[in-house]
Amino acid sequence: MTTTEQDGRAPLRSVSDSPPDAAALARRVEEFLAEHDPAGTDAADFLRARFAAGLAWVHYPAGLGGLGAENGLQTAVDAAFARAGAPENRPRLNVIGLGMAAPTILRFGDDAQKQRWLPSLWTGEDIWCQLFSEPGAGSDLAGVGTSAVWDGDAWVLNGQKVWTSMAHHARWGIILARTDPEAVKHRGLSYFVVDMTAPGVEVRGLRQITGEAEFNEVFLTDVRVPDDQRLGEVGQGWAVAQYTLMNERVAIGGGTLPRESGAVGALAARWREHPEARTPGLHDRVLRLWVRTEAARLTAERLGQQQAAGQPGPEGSGVKITYAGLNQECSSLELELRGEDGLRYPDYTERRPEVEDYGSRDAGWRYLRFRANSIEGGTTEILRNVVAERVLGLPAEARADKDVPWKDLPR
Repeated sequence: MTTTEQDGRAPLRSVSDSPPDAAALARRVEEFLAEHDPAGTDAADFLRARFAAGLAWVHYPAGLGGLGAENGLQTAVDAAFARAGAPENRPRLNVIGLGMAAPTILRFGDDAQKQRWLPSLWTGEDIWCQLFSEPGAGSDLAGVGTSAVWDGDAWVLNGQKVWTSMAHHARWGIILARTDPEAVKHRGLSYFVVDMTAPGVEVRGLRQITGEAEFNEVFLTDVRVPDDQRLGEVGQGWAVAQYTLMNERVAIGGGTLPRESGAVGALAARWREHPEARTPGLHDRVLRLWVRTEAARLTAERLGQQQAAGQPGPEGSGVKITYAGLNQECSSLELELRGEDGLRYPDYTERRPEVEDYGSRDAGWRYLRFRANSIEGGTTEILRNVVAERVLGLPAEARADKDVPWKDLPR
């Protein structure tokens, strides 16, 4: 009996047909909807059936939610399901699972791991988080100190992670831990999937400048992780993590968005609705931000297709830098257009938001929240180094710790 049969989910179904083109995909969607009425089918059952039919992410392999189709065809499939009123798979809440964990599992997981985690990840039944940054290892991710020690039949994890989005909702977490402190810092790491409900996992909220506790710190005390929850070889964790991070930067800065959405949409709406706030020179500033945002959006679409092909690349760092800067510039100008009203802040009550719709929030909240864009998902300073070295081919910065065992590094 398969895992999916045991827990009541639809079993994976192999698809033997050759990869479909756009027309064939449209027919498959039409046939699927004829058999599964979105209005009359339980949402979870509908999503499981869609995954089993290969219409979840059509560029994935057959039997893993896809049909082996070409990149770029997913958008049309998603649009057809949206027009039919099909249920969503909680994409905003599970952005880490869909944008980072899934491609990493597909690239580095074995067959059993893919079939164990991908179905419930895509349907949104299981939310995922990322356990990378630590109080002493943020920008220098290779310096993480969370330990993973083999103990008979499992790895035992001890340490602390920080800035962990969605940890208070997550069922699973992808985690980077140190398995060999005698090795240099980039080589002594391994990559695991940790059960966030396991004994020894403690999640605490971190209150931000907005007044909300959107992020978390996570403490791991003698958390046992079986070896079948390791992705990649022991000591290969840095390579696996780099693949995850390249996907993260495309997911953060390269999501396919409608024209004039997000921060620039709020700015443009303010400009149009309040002509009294316009002063000489502001029109040029708004127009330049609009054009730059549209150029970034189109670039991000292309990188999103590259990500779907399993080739995220270091160029995603450039997109993420641009995304952070534009959000901050747009929110700053929007606040300027509000004049003295921009000095007001609605509410500092602490709360634990599920997901944030940036467009529906107050301008002051956007201004404060977007300060984090140049930190989360890799600081702008570090990402500039990535672009310089891996995209432009400039000489790497000198490193004094390159050949020093991690245990001997000052901390």
